[in-house]
Parts: sequence; structure tokens; C-alpha cells
Amino acid sequence: MAELLTNKALSGTTGEVWFDGEKLANLKKADLKVEGNFEDLQVCGDYRTFPNYVGYSVTGSVTLAKIDSLVLKKYATAYKTGDIPTLKIIAKLTDKSTGKVERTAISGAVLTTLTLANFEAAKLIDEEIPVQASDYYVLETI
Repeated sequence: MAELLTNKALSGTTGEVWFDGEKLANLKKADLKVEGNFEDLQVCGDYRTFPNYVGYSVTGSVTLAKIDSLVLKKYATAYKTGDIPTLKIIAKLTDKSTGKVERTAISGAVLTTLTLANFEAAKLIDEEIPVQASDYYVLETI
């Protein structure tokens, strides 16, 4: 069995995210993913069910330490008017031992939930920003 090089394990501490070119300094977590959409295919004479690929969806969320009303300001009016702005989101993770980076991007991203208030006594506030997007790109790999 190959030896596990624990000093090569990546850490989220080196992660960075940009919304439309603006770096999010208060980033706590990023979770962007592509999910395959499959329909079940069953054929006569075979008891198995086969997954049949019919497309994909791009979803995820970004969690920020709440320091301002940036998201509320950008989206509060948009939801009332129906003119929802789209974002390009770039995520970057750096391997600190080599300096190599993994960068991915999603485009046509929209905020799917607008949180108006979410707080609790004696607790720091996190702001989760759930998104859906129309496409994704792998820009660099480690």
C-alpha cells in the first residue's frame, strides 16, 4: 500500500473566492458542485436499472462571516423587480507546499435564497449564500 503523505493534504485555509472579480475577504467556506441528472432506464428482458445521463446542474453555497449588508443591498430590490443579477464566481485553492493552485469557476450564478435576518445572542453570524449556475469551468488543476 502506498504511503500517505499527510503533509500533502490540502487545507481550506488557503482557499479564496471572488464574486465578479471582487475577492471575498470574509470567506469562511465554499462548496460549489456539479451534479449529474440521470433518469432510470429499464429494458425488457433485464431486471437491472441503468442510469441514463440527461444533463447536469451547477449548485452550491458560499459562507461568509457577516460584516456588512453587501448581499442584502445587491439582491433585495432584485427579488421584488424580477431583475436578478448573475455572478461569475471563481474559487481557488493553493497547495502551500508547492504553490500550485486549483481554480474553478461558475458563470450565470444566481442567489437562490435571500436571508433577511438570521442571528442568535452571543454568537458570531455566518451568512450562507446558496447559488445555482448555468455553467462551470476547470481553470487550473494541481
